Amino acid sequence: MSKVAIVTGSASGIGAATALELSRRGWRVVVNCAKSVDAANDVAAQCRDAIVVQADVGQDADCRRLAQAALERWGRLDALVNNAGATKFVPHPKLEDLTDEDFLRIYRVNVVAAFQMARACAAALRESRGAVVNVSSLASFLGTGSSIAYAASKGALNTLTLSLARVLAPEVRVNAVLPGVVDTPWMTEGYGAERYAQVRARFTDHAPLKAACTPEDIAETICWLVEGGRMITGETVFVDAGFHLATPR
Repeated sequence: MSKVAIVTGSASGIGAATALELSRRGWRVVVNCAKSVDAANDVAAQCRDAIVVQADVGQDADCRRLAQAALERWGRLDALVNNAGATKFVPHPKLEDLTDEDFLRIYRVNVVAAFQMARACAAALRESRGAVVNVSSLASFLGTGSSIAYAASKGALNTLTLSLARVLAPEVRVNAVLPGVVDTPWMTEGYGAERYAQVRARFTDHAPLKAACTPEDIAETICWLVEGGRMITGETVFVDAGFHLATPR
């Protein structure tokens, strides 16, 4: 029987690429969105066997409903990809431009939602001896990225990955991927075209592989962690063209 995955925040970008790659490999997929239903339907239409579930993963009841939708449709769950994310684009020196409400909103989607989804899916994943992959960020390692709140939330997600890897073992493996600069609409819209071009140019100049990532690059690593690496858990895997190795010049 084909395996089943939930990919949160999969209406576009990395999430959409992951849903499509899993489908290409024969998986059944739950495509999730909070608001972008039309885009999510477009992704699902490109998959072999997929359903769309609109749910706000920042809300525990929605997380449980999302997990239940997979079980009601296919009777099993083999993988959870926590990809849904939130940020506020604020230059790091502008401390006054980040509020406590900003921090709480970003943490709810980037950290609390990942915990709630793992909890909602834990029993089914244990039964299938499945896997969880959390989509973190290079910003969690360097303290960079779209805002201080975002970088801090992804650092917390890395720690959550370690904790879940311990408590869900031995049945469930839990890992995280740390993308660098990825060419997605989220980045260009957030930074603006001119600023994003500058960010991207700096990244490709310093990264050993001299390239920015595509959503498909990240999806490939996510699928590898889901399908293979049976002895890998609690790891944070950089997918950043080697930027974390670079010494700024």
